[in-house]
Amino acid sequence: QVQLVESGGGLVQPGGSLRLSCAASGSIGIIVVMGWYRRAPGKQRELVAAITSGGRTNYADSVKGRFTISRDNAKNTVYLQMNSLKPEDTAVYYCNADLRRIGVPSEYNYWGQGTQVTVSS
Repeated sequence: QVQLVESGGGLVQPGGSLRLSCAASGSIGIIVVMGWYRRAPGKQRELVAAITSGGRTNYADSVKGRFTISRDNAKNTVYLQMNSLKPEDTAVYYCNADLRRIGVPSEYNYWGQGTQVTVSS
């Protein structure tokens, strides 16, 4: 059993900052990639940022220079520091992980339950 638990969402004014955290727990062997996706009202879910176990990162163009993804491999935790937030960043943010469970050779994909981020004055 693997769980991804997000925290850190909330309401913030435009130009403000938030930090999201996502902790993976369970019989985890190795987490290959961890990332954040978001779904805004009326839109499809989109990739926000991802980070490999080696630290290579990938960002959506809309958040480059404002968001920073990082991870603590020892804690199986990924973070998303969001600065200079805009109303268009309002969405439910989901944590995602590609990982191998202990004793299982294949990779599987897991999702967190989502955390609401609202940017509004």
